Amino acid sequence: MNKIQSTKELLNAAKLSRRTVMKAAAAVGAVGLSAPLVTRNALSSSGELNLLMWSDEFPGDVIPNFEKATGIKVNQTPFSQNEEQINKLQATGGEGFDLCQPTVNRAPQFKDIDVTAPFDMNKLKNVGQLLPSMVKASEDLWKWDDGLHHLPHCWGSEAISFRTDLYKGDLAKLSYGSLWQDDVKGHTQGRGHSFLLAIGLWWDAEGKQASNRMLDGYKDEDSFKKVWDPILAFAIEHKSWVKQFWDSADNTKSGLMENDVWIGQTWDGPPLTLKKEGKPVSYQAPKEGAIVWIDGITLVKAAKNLDQVYEFLNYLHTPEVSAKVADGSNYNPVVQGADALTSDAFKKNFQDAYPGDSLKNLWPWPAEPSWYAEIRNQYTEKFKAA
Repeated sequence: MNKIQSTKELLNAAKLSRRTVMKAAAAVGAVGLSAPLVTRNALSSSGELNLLMWSDEFPGDVIPNFEKATGIKVNQTPFSQNEEQINKLQATGGEGFDLCQPTVNRAPQFKDIDVTAPFDMNKLKNVGQLLPSMVKASEDLWKWDDGLHHLPHCWGSEAISFRTDLYKGDLAKLSYGSLWQDDVKGHTQGRGHSFLLAIGLWWDAEGKQASNRMLDGYKDEDSFKKVWDPILAFAIEHKSWVKQFWDSADNTKSGLMENDVWIGQTWDGPPLTLKKEGKPVSYQAPKEGAIVWIDGITLVKAAKNLDQVYEFLNYLHTPEVSAKVADGSNYNPVVQGADALTSDAFKKNFQDAYPGDSLKNLWPWPAEPSWYAEIRNQYTEKFKAA
């Protein structure tokens, strides 16, 4: 429980940084702006890097610019779910990959499969530029006996995305319960297990089923079943409300633009990208609180290209590159001073996504032990197959 609470504190600090960073830009941003994008290293000025990566977290010219500056070829293997990543690493023992990208709360599962290695902190020249709150979130769950196995890359949330021309609900009362109202029947989308979690958050907030904001389900399997059994029954009964289950950034977008989805529970990046492109789509935290995650980068134990690994990380940990990651993906930066370098459109999207006191009501995703992931998958499959 202490780790969950401390992670929440970390996220609070990170969230507020967007509103305070402009004041600190003169002190922090000026240093970042004067730093070179790539620190050259004679040992790593050529060769290759094998990256197991989220499909939308290295947008635009982030990787091409690195390749051009260093001569290092980045071999990209994209995935769209943590489970897919874990399965790939288990199947190969990590062979063929230098870096992977776990979400911070998956630490127990990655520790169980034993395919990662600690970073050599002496080779991370720009690690001091990372937001301390984000680094602490990694340290809370990923600092093991042999060292730190995880560094933050970006953070974001799951909340409510909707078509501004099709969804007619009251945005001042937006709720996870909005996904199950009669006026959107047959026009919603979500991820299976996220749908179930959010029903519980909605019920807890309404006083229908107390669950300590769903944290009771993390205690043990019996507690999980007590909390999730009625949720699953409700979801199955209301399966006809669901137009589609999404499993990637691409089909999240296509649901909204091509498959008659009016409202859904999604990551922030895909709908905010559509919004930035001028599409009739928006994204907003519901009154129960947006669900917050931090994606990072982890060294694979079987990594062969270590010099290239550290060249790449030192490149990413600069305000300029972190801002490019944020602007292109619409996820939030983790480097000090990066906020000040993002576009006006990015800043406005952030303000629209978290109106009022939304930033005080976030729900940081707790650490997920392997038993939790297994039983949750069982419930998810029952829901999807109903």
